[in-house]
Amino acid sequence: MIPIKQRLILFTFILTIFSPTFAQEEIPLPKGFTDNERSIVSNYQFKSTFVTQAPTGSVRTAAEWEEVEYLVIRWTSNFQNILRQIVEVGVSECKVIIATQDQASVSSYLTSNGVDLTNVSFLNVPSNTIWIRDYAGNTIYSNDVGERALVDWIYNRPRPFDDAMPVSHASMLSVPIYETTSGTNDLVNTGGNFMSDGLGNAFASELILEENEPGNPYGVTAKTESEIDNIMQSYMGINNYIKMPILPYDGIHHIDMHMKLLDEETLLVSRYPTGVADGPQIEANIQYVLNNFQSPFGTPYKVEWIDAPPSTSGLYPDTGGYYRTFSNSLILNKSIIVPIYRPEVDGPALAKYQELMPGYNVVGIDVDNSGENLISLSGAIHCITHTIGVADPLWIVHQPVDNVSMGSTVTINAMIKHISGISTAKVFWREEGTTTFNEAVMNYVSGDDWTVNLPSAAGTTNIDYYIEAESVSGKQLTRPLVAPLGYWTTTVNTLSLDELLLNNISSPYPNPTHDEVTFNLKNIQEPLSVTIYNDLGQRLFVKDIDSGQGVLNFTLDTQWYGVLHFVFQGRSGKVSRKVVKL
Repeated sequence: MIPIKQRLILFTFILTIFSPTFAQEEIPLPKGFTDNERSIVSNYQFKSTFVTQAPTGSVRTAAEWEEVEYLVIRWTSNFQNILRQIVEVGVSECKVIIATQDQASVSSYLTSNGVDLTNVSFLNVPSNTIWIRDYAGNTIYSNDVGERALVDWIYNRPRPFDDAMPVSHASMLSVPIYETTSGTNDLVNTGGNFMSDGLGNAFASELILEENEPGNPYGVTAKTESEIDNIMQSYMGINNYIKMPILPYDGIHHIDMHMKLLDEETLLVSRYPTGVADGPQIEANIQYVLNNFQSPFGTPYKVEWIDAPPSTSGLYPDTGGYYRTFSNSLILNKSIIVPIYRPEVDGPALAKYQELMPGYNVVGIDVDNSGENLISLSGAIHCITHTIGVADPLWIVHQPVDNVSMGSTVTINAMIKHISGISTAKVFWREEGTTTFNEAVMNYVSGDDWTVNLPSAAGTTNIDYYIEAESVSGKQLTRPLVAPLGYWTTTVNTLSLDELLLNNISSPYPNPTHDEVTFNLKNIQEPLSVTIYNDLGQRLFVKDIDSGQGVLNFTLDTQWYGVLHFVFQGRSGKVSRKVVKL
């Protein structure tokens, strides 16, 4: 790690040299390249001469829905009304850092519009653009919940003031910063093309491969996909870096323009009408994810679709319309800030967010008006905001129990972690429709795992619940973060036993297959036997498993061909799945 003071001296020297050419933005620059920027890229120095080593020991990149201490933005007078609304939400949720060299004017504007500046700090540094998501640093923690630090990649634009911003943030907060800017770790990447689940999984478009391939315009070391993955693992703890083909009509190829992780297993994805714009490629990308990857809980990802709106005249990106989406939103502690466009399309989108994230304060901000048309520059709310996680994270990971059979036990499991240790963990639960939550103390299992069986689920009433934990040091936190206003609901099924088993055993994948097949099992709390038959009814294989939760993988015998029948049988019934062996 390079000392912050030394890095600041270097940047001051660089910025002094380049300031005549790269003055602070007057006319807003787009997220993509301007013609002038394209002409100078090949001669611009993107790499640093200082070597920044990767963190020592294991690190974890925070997810966006985790607790945030700072919202960071770059003030731009051209979009001051949009930024004011973001700051207004921000000061009620966390501290806000505003990068500007005109503090007096910005303070006056915010105060005169009723924004309380108590939680606002100003950072007096030059900058080039409003697109802080792409160039600000990303929060990591040592050993999952230890020391907080920032990671800074090489920004893929010749905008030196923007590129210096992570060092300024780190200096202001006195936190360590690690940079992939030198040697063979010289990684070009942008925040809008990165999405992490907090558990070592991350999503991106294949832009990350293109910008670091042989012959790249940035002068950085050519890297294979494996080498990129190794850098991301070393600096950010990303063990599973999922990359999808770029979209033909998204000019910047940033994943946050069409997809968002709402939690560890839920993808919110923009949807176009059949065959329109990027719709076919988005659908193919999501199917690729579903066919090849599971959530960190070993179950299929849940996909929620949200319609991408056209222009008032019905234009989409393939017919000249702007790249309007609702997925380019910001989760900021207990609030979600969503880009909006006009009432007839905004209403259903905001309602969708409220349905998927109950209890959150969902705020819409217009990015598509004649006065401040942010979307015309190929970006929205997520693009102009970034966050820095809390210095003292209490980390709760839980896969919600979606449904149970009537009369069965509701088991709540969670991984809970704090640097000081966990003193107590509880589940608050109630029957749906009642107002008072009951309290159930969770039992420590081992490692960071806690569990409890809720005492009542024998009736036909659904169960609402949330988790609360307290660290040894006294910090308390709930999951969902908005509890008790927001909570999970477990549906008590009155389906037949066979139907319950059917709902909790996924379809096989890949199918057809040459050698292996996988099933995802969820919340089947009983032993199962799995028998494989061929199409003639001959039994080929039998396997007993203790319970049905997670990934179940089979290696198929080379002598088996054609249609195979996998029969799952337990106390709850029997289910058959077909697999085509090639």
